Amino acid sequence: MYAIIATGGKQYKVSEGDIITIEKLGLEAGEKVTFDDVLAVSDGSLKVGADASNATVEASVVANGRGKKIIVYKYKRKTGYHKKNGHRQSFTKVKIEKING
Repeated sequence: MYAIIATGGKQYKVSEGDIITIEKLGLEAGEKVTFDDVLAVSDGSLKVGADASNATVEASVVANGRGKKIIVYKYKRKTGYHKKNGHRQSFTKVKIEKING
């Protein structure tokens, strides 16, 4: 059984027991979260759209963290302008506990 959920502007295909990295939710480790925005559910037959509207996915937060640093470098030629910035995106790791659908 799997489901496709939407969170943080992205879509994820999840099954029970999966650990996924999503955009930061602002919850502490050990807390429970329920994803209501389920786009599709498959348990042998695929349910999409209105058929999957009452489906939910329950998960628990495993950890919070920050990703690898990326370098953002801005440069304009002939003017002496250059600017170097770094960015680390925050994330939350969640473990999918149960798919209700």
